Amino acid sequence: MKCPHCDYSNPEGLRLCLSCGHKLLSRNTQEQDPNNFFYEFAQIVDEIPSSQRSVKPKFRNIFSRVFRKHKEVEAERLFIVGTSLTTPTIEEVEATWPKPWLFARVFLIALFTYLGLYLGVSLFGNINFIPGLIVVGAFAVPITTLIFFWEMNAPQNIAIYKIVYVVFIGGILSLLVALVFYDLLRNNINPITIGIVEELAKVVAVIIFVRDLKYKYILNGLLLGAAVGAGFGAFETAGYELRALLSGNFHMLYYTIIWRSIFSPGGHVAWAALTGAAMCRVQGDSKFRLNMLMKPKFVFVFILVVAMHALWDSPIPGIYPFGQLILMIISWIFVFRMVRIGLNEITDKKKGLTVT
Repeated sequence: MKCPHCDYSNPEGLRLCLSCGHKLLSRNTQEQDPNNFFYEFAQIVDEIPSSQRSVKPKFRNIFSRVFRKHKEVEAERLFIVGTSLTTPTIEEVEATWPKPWLFARVFLIALFTYLGLYLGVSLFGNINFIPGLIVVGAFAVPITTLIFFWEMNAPQNIAIYKIVYVVFIGGILSLLVALVFYDLLRNNINPITIGIVEELAKVVAVIIFVRDLKYKYILNGLLLGAAVGAGFGAFETAGYELRALLSGNFHMLYYTIIWRSIFSPGGHVAWAALTGAAMCRVQGDSKFRLNMLMKPKFVFVFILVVAMHALWDSPIPGIYPFGQLILMIISWIFVFRMVRIGLNEITDKKKGLTVT
């Protein structure tokens, strides 16, 4: 279908031009709700027919769009999803594996910014670049990972401004709650209590956001949990970077930034995402109640992330960094498993609507 505005040849069935964003006028388009074209544009995938796509995890397909060329208008359309005008109904949601790509662009932007700040400090010796170096070094990878979770949120019902809100408010709130718990356990600090305290603090913050029935899907909990974990991890990393800087050793500062960035996707972000998804899984369409935290499906995930956190902080000789890398892999195996459960949930809900 050729766009009447720019003559770009679009695949059949689209309501919006991939090149210029101009509305495509067709007989089918005129008969449909004009608000839905925002979502359909954001949901564009590759040329694989929908009948050949599956909710089974195929990692090659998940990342198949990362190395393709994308127009700026595609990113613009992605950033408008989740509003009252652009949130799809459950019938419109595709219960197939999303193919995220924007997160890779965000990472490249952050990497280029970090390298510029690094040159400003190391090559030109300008200390005015140091605050930016700390902030970008702390937030680059957590935010990149968070954008991945945002793109994996198939319901597309959470706006980007909400995610930014959860990163900052949820991140600082969970840190403050953790400090309260640490103060109560000041004489019993060890890897196990650290895992319990920090994961429980993030759960408290996640509950504040997912208890809203507007965000009732498992994939919503995965995303909001990741946002809380990203804020928690980034603020914590910034603190460690400042400590390294105050030691007077710039090599220690760069060491802290690099290694905490490498491990960031498999730490606080993934763990909080799992507990957030588990919370939404046990809550379902009901209002939040404390006894939901005792349900086996939540307890299992919480014990799992606490155990991984405790092992992560364990002073076992030789565990660093190979132990952390193994734990990262395990974390993401469970993340993708939770994504699959979330997609199956959408399928079940759509079937339920069809039956009724």
